[in-house]
Amino acid sequence: MEIKIVPIEKPEAVNVILGQSHFIKTVEDIHEALVTSVPGIKFGLAFCEASGACLVRWSGTDPDLITMAQKNALAVGAGHTFFVFLGEGFYPINVLKAIQAVPEVCRIFCATANPLQVIVAETDQGRGILGVVDGSSPKGIEDEEGIAWRKGFLRRIGYKA
Repeated sequence: MEIKIVPIEKPEAVNVILGQSHFIKTVEDIHEALVTSVPGIKFGLAFCEASGACLVRWSGTDPDLITMAQKNALAVGAGHTFFVFLGEGFYPINVLKAIQAVPEVCRIFCATANPLQVIVAETDQGRGILGVVDGSSPKGIEDEEGIAWRKGFLRRIGYKA
């Protein structure tokens, strides 16, 4: 077995959801979950088929995000994993529950706009995701000023009243 670190290539403002599912139907079902959750959503979706033709299956509403999803899915190359890249102004918090409710979805590894690395194990059979490195390590403990900033930020962007 060989362990590899695969960096996810994306612009800073783009959010990505990385997950695992169990069936080719995932592509159509996640697409439907996204477009029914947020009208006008811009996204690219790619799914690594793990049997049969073993293709990167794809869908989406934005050609650049579709290409981004396809490229990163192929680079990671782990069977039955999917990538959803969201356009600027669209956030995982608005679609994550809908994706998790898709019957084929087994797990979500991450949902982030941070720099992302995927830790992949490669065997003679193929590749699997061991985990992810999402962003940077903590630099300290939040103080009162940090608490006030966090609470103010969440209210300013409308996620808390």
